[in-house]
Amino acid sequence: MKRLIDFIVSFIILLILWPVIALVALFVRCKIGAPVLFKQPRPGMNGQIFYVYKFRTMTDIRNPQGELLPDAKRLTPFGKLMRKLSLDELPQLWNVLKGDMSFVGPRPLLVEYLPLYNEKQARRHEVRPGITGWAQVNGRNSITWEEKFEFDVWYVENQSLRLDLKILLLTVKKVFEREGISQQGQATMQKFTGTRTED
Repeated sequence: MKRLIDFIVSFIILLILWPVIALVALFVRCKIGAPVLFKQPRPGMNGQIFYVYKFRTMTDIRNPQGELLPDAKRLTPFGKLMRKLSLDELPQLWNVLKGDMSFVGPRPLLVEYLPLYNEKQARRHEVRPGITGWAQVNGRNSITWEEKFEFDVWYVENQSLRLDLKILLLTVKKVFEREGISQQGQATMQKFTGTRTED
């Protein structure tokens, strides 16, 4: 039932918003450059790898050694605005239409994190990843990785259509409030390096 709803709603939204998506793509091309889309492999349901699509928010500026500069130096003012308004997430409607993602679920993270999860944290992959999720409406990037995974697993254990609607409404509220976009002292979010266990 959820998959059917995802397909129908994403199809309708893409039909309605295609002029907006095209306009954002044009601005990205003019202000940040090509390619317009950011494409990266991410683990989905059951750890199956798929490519997630987003609008680029950072440049490819590198140091003299050819290494990419830190996120804070590559994130443009226009990119910051897109992240505040969540416009960079619009191409993920295609991921939802294809069935790689859902509107609501744990956010798809980096493939390199897969071996770092403990048994409980890995449960976040029991459902399709989402454009938004329980962790996003409870702190987004301002909370710790451990807190984020606790919210993800709680969602897996308590998912329902009613909860999904609540998360979608709270997401709209968060976009207007512009909260939790980045971690304290960071342009985005520090990488996950595993959860430390007490001896």
